Amino acid sequence: MRAVVQRVKRTTLTVEGTRVAEIPFGLTVFLGIKTGDTEKEAAYLMKKVSALRIFEDENGKMNLSVKDVGGEVLLVSQFTLYGDASHGNRPSFTLAERPEKAEPLYEYALKELASYGIPVKKGVFGADMQIEQHNDGPVTILLEN
Repeated sequence: MRAVVQRVKRTTLTVEGTRVAEIPFGLTVFLGIKTGDTEKEAAYLMKKVSALRIFEDENGKMNLSVKDVGGEVLLVSQFTLYGDASHGNRPSFTLAERPEKAEPLYEYALKELASYGIPVKKGVFGADMQIEQHNDGPVTILLEN
């Protein structure tokens, strides 16, 4: 499982012209689920996301978590995180989990992250989403297990 975590000032997510989710500030997290991933991997990554200290404290050091600063998280399922373009120019997605198995793990990850007391918004699994975000820093962290 992979998560691309971006610190943001604001993020909005729309599907077919309708705003589905918005966070004022916090983290946008793109979650890739690999074939064979389980709830164990999801729980581990969501714990890491909840505790990741990438917000600045009063001394300007990245020492605070999204919960510490009262931020929100937008969690977006993104199978393309497992795109492999090592052979040719068209990525292969054979490492990405099938939707029927990935969607329940995505839903589990949402609940797991919310269990840490962080407001969590979500994308629409499998939809063509348009995401507009104002990155902060920019700060982008890759988490993987």
